[in-house]
Amino acid sequence: MSARAASAPATPARAASAPATAAPAPAAPAAAAPPADAPPADAPPADAPPADLPPADLPTADVRPAVPATPAVPAAPAVPAVPATPAVRTTPLAPAAPARPGRPLDERVSGVAVLLVVTDLAAIAAALLLAGPGRGWALAVGGTLFAVRTGARLYRRRLWLSYYHDLPRCIAADAASFGLVAALAVVLGEHDSTIRTVGVTVLLFFVIGAVPRAGVLQVARWARRRFGRGERAIVLGTGTLGVDLVRSMLDQPEFGLLPVGFIDPSPPADSASLPVPLLSGSLHDAIVAERVGVIVLAYTNATDAQIVDAAITAHSQGATILMVPRMWELYSDSADIERLRGYPLVRVASAPTERPSWWVKRGLDSLLAAVALVLCSPLLAAAAIAVVVESGRPILFRQERVGLDGRTFPLLKLRSMRPADETESQTRWNIAGDPRIGPVGRVLRRTSIDELPQLWNILRGDMSLVGPRPERPGFVAEFSQVHDRYWARHRVPAGLTGLAQVNGLRGDTSIADRSRYDNYYIANWSLWLDLKILLLTVREVFRSGQH
Repeated sequence: MSARAASAPATPARAASAPATAAPAPAAPAAAAPPADAPPADAPPADAPPADLPPADLPTADVRPAVPATPAVPAAPAVPAVPATPAVRTTPLAPAAPARPGRPLDERVSGVAVLLVVTDLAAIAAALLLAGPGRGWALAVGGTLFAVRTGARLYRRRLWLSYYHDLPRCIAADAASFGLVAALAVVLGEHDSTIRTVGVTVLLFFVIGAVPRAGVLQVARWARRRFGRGERAIVLGTGTLGVDLVRSMLDQPEFGLLPVGFIDPSPPADSASLPVPLLSGSLHDAIVAERVGVIVLAYTNATDAQIVDAAITAHSQGATILMVPRMWELYSDSADIERLRGYPLVRVASAPTERPSWWVKRGLDSLLAAVALVLCSPLLAAAAIAVVVESGRPILFRQERVGLDGRTFPLLKLRSMRPADETESQTRWNIAGDPRIGPVGRVLRRTSIDELPQLWNILRGDMSLVGPRPERPGFVAEFSQVHDRYWARHRVPAGLTGLAQVNGLRGDTSIADRSRYDNYYIANWSLWLDLKILLLTVREVFRSGQH
């Protein structure tokens, strides 16, 4: 779980905002730093290779000197700024502190998806009333139909609205639902009549639900054309492909993308001929100023590293990322591909914090943290008494850490030693083996009991149960300069435990590896991944307690 650092009862100063640079960069949040017990093992000295080399090329045995208490946290790299020309519309600069654009609820929740859910639930109810399978089997059939269609992503947010495109997936999902419920009936020894009733129910649902589903999609397409409803989009790339995509969006408003501008590090000389304005400034600035929800990555002269940084920046600002892949002619359709005049737009990622399941995560965080605090209160009381007996007050110490969007918060721990002063707490990297740690402190640290007060941080909303471990501002600033995309870890709240920690990256382990695991976690986040990490964390805690 958390890193081991010198503990201080006082709260240090907050990190300064990132300084402005000559070429604007997206003010994507400086990522939450790795767990405090992560040594600077792979942070190179001044003469080390550049940060973009593979981690294996970085030294792994240097000794970390103390760093200044709270230097500024740098902003994320980005696609280079486009020089302003008379034909360029300049976007206003974003605030100095990174911030997520406040998108209205109707832009974050798909009205089409909500209507499809409502029509399918109504069709399920009608089919159950007509077929009359009985209360128990009605719950089984109805729940399975809805769950399987959800798993088949038939309620996903989409641009290309076509009933015939969804039809094969609808048939497959409903057939799978029948198979699951029929198999359950066989296992329970039900009569053939039960299985026939289940089949009739599924068939009725498919027939009854077909017309409303097709109607919802048709009305949504009409509303997009008539009222200009759609996602505001920026296209990265002003080449032939990018221009053709924008013209297609303008010609087909029913597709649901409203292009507001281009961004390109090497724009054409005659930008006045572009169908929409060329935006200057960083991608982050443009997303905030234009209230953009979609970024389309077309072929551009930007390097791969710049494109990846741009995608991560868009991701951190809650935007959906669509990409025209290389050799796109070889791509076949799937749930993650949208088609615009034959061009496949691959849905690379959507920000976890913009998904409905993220609200479930936040609710579970609060519920589980509250329950855990109640259950662990006797243990916390005993640990607090032991701390007082061994080294006096205070029982808790507060240490400034960096969380979501680069904001700092006071992290709570049970005190396991007394630092020389506040500066030592903020700047000393690792205190493993420090003679000031007594028997009680060693037990608290080995069993991670000293981390339990962070359940209060979770209740406050500073942290989550699962996420990248938070770090002190000084080390965040240092590691962001050394390790590739370390800043990107700030796209989600810091966590009590994380994917890096359950993979053994605690203590004297590679910071570059931790950053890679944390960014993988963000890109692949799901409720199931959180559950798996929590279960693995429990296993690791019991293992450490046995030793």
